[in-house]
Amino acid sequence: MATTVETNALNTIDESERHGRPRDLFWPWFAANVSVLGLGYGSYLLAFDVSFAQAVVVGVVGIVVSFLFCGFVSLAGRRGSAPTMVLSRAAFGVRGNALPSLLSWILTVGWETVLVSLATLATATVLGTLGWGGGTVTQAVTLGVVALVVVAAGVFGFQLVMRLQQVITVLTAVLTAVYVVLVAGHVDWAAVAAIPPGTAPQVVGGLVFMMTGFGLGWVNMAADYSRYLPRSASGRGVVGWTTFGASLPPVLLLVAGLLLAGSDPALADAIGADPIGALATLLPTWFLVPFMLVALAGLVGGAALDIYSSGLALLALGLPAPRWVAAALDGVLMVLGAVYVVFVADDFFGPFQGFLITLGVPIAAWCGVLLADIALRRRDYAEADLYDAAGRYGRVRWPAVTLVVVGTAIGWGLVTNTYAGWLSWQGYLLGPLGLGGRDGTWAGANLGVLVALVLGFVGTLAASSRAVRRQEGR
Repeated sequence: MATTVETNALNTIDESERHGRPRDLFWPWFAANVSVLGLGYGSYLLAFDVSFAQAVVVGVVGIVVSFLFCGFVSLAGRRGSAPTMVLSRAAFGVRGNALPSLLSWILTVGWETVLVSLATLATATVLGTLGWGGGTVTQAVTLGVVALVVVAAGVFGFQLVMRLQQVITVLTAVLTAVYVVLVAGHVDWAAVAAIPPGTAPQVVGGLVFMMTGFGLGWVNMAADYSRYLPRSASGRGVVGWTTFGASLPPVLLLVAGLLLAGSDPALADAIGADPIGALATLLPTWFLVPFMLVALAGLVGGAALDIYSSGLALLALGLPAPRWVAAALDGVLMVLGAVYVVFVADDFFGPFQGFLITLGVPIAAWCGVLLADIALRRRDYAEADLYDAAGRYGRVRWPAVTLVVVGTAIGWGLVTNTYAGWLSWQGYLLGPLGLGGRDGTWAGANLGVLVALVLGFVGTLAASSRAVRRQEGR
């Protein structure tokens, strides 16, 4: 039941608890990505100095392809009925998987912090516009309430998260559609059409940003929600419904956001400091409260998935505690991070950009390794061996670990973060490789994410094919 604390943690889901159909995956993925933040990505993408047409193409490709990765990882969840960071042990070894588990934990805690911070900023802005507060006290109270809801979802677990996502899907879909209709009059088609096209490095940079902001931000937890499906569930259905549910809302919201940001440079700049608050300024007063509700619901939906999976990742790191304790601990870190973003940071976009690209590199390398490992396997996972370092998957699989470490080292050398001064050390390979250095034309393309992804995928296909055949032959 949704009101009881889930007892399942890293264990394989018992056959009696596996139920549902692939289409059930539509609800959590749609709800987690229907956030009004999707409109803000229109401004972020245009900041790469690409045209509207280029932004649409880059946005759609980046969103769909990156969520397709989530679909394939979800397929592993159906095959193994275990969390993502347990299934990843087949590729990295039972102990070697501590590295991706650490990366996953940092990424999910970071994302839940981002979403709760946005919910706090948006609510304070809307209430301030209505004359109902909006200052420090309002922000503190809002942060407390939002964090309580998110932590409750993480503590109670899968059933509550899935029930919450169904409600959020319906609520946010309707109210977001109303929002788009209300702000349609602010679109200046001539201004949007006049945006000049960008160069190849700018287009690639936009593509990488969209991939890290969407699918690569979720791929490390994709199997956590498909693991409850029966082993007989359609593989194509699992991949298809995950990709469709996750991609549909951000694609539609992105296009709307591009039209708004492209019509008004001042709005585009304001989105960098407070994305949802800036978008609220376009609305009539009577719709501000419904807008606040849709913003909160969408952000809470994403944060609920994050905190549930961050708890599982923390357990995979070796925390000797029940799942709900791990989720509660992550909730404390989430609140501390949100306090920094809301009350200390100068703006939102700087920390956000630095966070996405920096973690996007090692996560892309891990994703490449896992996708190749999934592609190589022809049989379901040997459940007991996923928990036994002496089993067929071994203690540490050094080729996979090495690919992530090397891919990260190379990748960080090919990315830059001009919005975050503390990351100025990145981009150290741009000069030696003749790409113009940290100030060159390719500096903002963030090629390191793509390089890490390809290196992990191709390297695993080359280095692990025989090992996988031996594992499956035991």
